[in-house]
Amino acid sequence: MKDKDDLRKKIIEVFNRRYATKKFDPNRKISEEDWSTIMESARLSPSSFGYEPWKFLLIQNQKIKEDLKKIAWGAVNSLNGASHFIICLARNDVTADSNYVKYMVENVFKVPYQAHSKQTDFFRNFQENDYDLKDKKSLFDWACRQTYIALGNMLTTAAWLDIDSCPIEGYNRQKVTQYLTEHNLMDPNHFGVSYMAGFGYRLQNITPKKRQPLEKIYQVIK
Repeated sequence: MKDKDDLRKKIIEVFNRRYATKKFDPNRKISEEDWSTIMESARLSPSSFGYEPWKFLLIQNQKIKEDLKKIAWGAVNSLNGASHFIICLARNDVTADSNYVKYMVENVFKVPYQAHSKQTDFFRNFQENDYDLKDKKSLFDWACRQTYIALGNMLTTAAWLDIDSCPIEGYNRQKVTQYLTEHNLMDPNHFGVSYMAGFGYRLQNITPKKRQPLEKIYQVIK
């Protein structure tokens, strides 16, 4: 069908449009409506067991932005010009018997929490036996992987709205964690820093993507 062909073409155009922007126009701002749509794409993202092990900090304070430049080298261009700058936190405390899971079950899923319900025991077995998630480090790493699903959705949603973006891992995680903790922006007993990202409008041309051909990364097993 022509409509489907047009949609397929548009999807690929959007993915080609998305570019890790290195220079943003500081004079252009994302509308509240567009930003709400981007954040809603993050909120609606899938997560393991639906436990949403994330939190997104929108940094608008200029002093904090200046401080972050000293410990987040990869974020400087975004901090200088992006309309919106976020830090994504990943939880390190999502276990079957944690207060957070109890909160999710009772307040989000709207069912009574039981320490040995079928769901709770299944989740506990998944963490402890299937994935060997037995300490804060492994729990944090597991949660981080889920936060990247939300990031991908945010980047793609932005591209659909003709908004540019830059995902960022260029920072000293220990120093950023210490800074956010000292400024009461995160509690390291429950969270760690997963990534940063800038959103706005580029002041540069998009470089054509360089990717391996599909046959190099895709194999059909029959």
